[in-house]
Amino acid sequence: MFKKQKKEERFVIKEEQSLGLGAIYIVVDTRTGVNYLMNTGIGPKGITPLLDSEGKVIVDKLRIKQ
Repeated sequence: MFKKQKKEERFVIKEEQSLGLGAIYIVVDTRTGVNYLMNTGIGPKGITPLLDSEGKVIVDKLRIKQ
């Protein structure tokens, strides 16, 4: 009856690494290209922008979808 439009994913996982009972992910916002560091596990979870050695936010320009 109604067709659902396929919604593009806003966030994609760029890298992941297991750490004991949790994991660390680098997630990229496909609209802005901003990289985020995200942790998961049995304890508190969090997400924060990923910074380079100069304290600037890391942006993947190739991952930005218009």
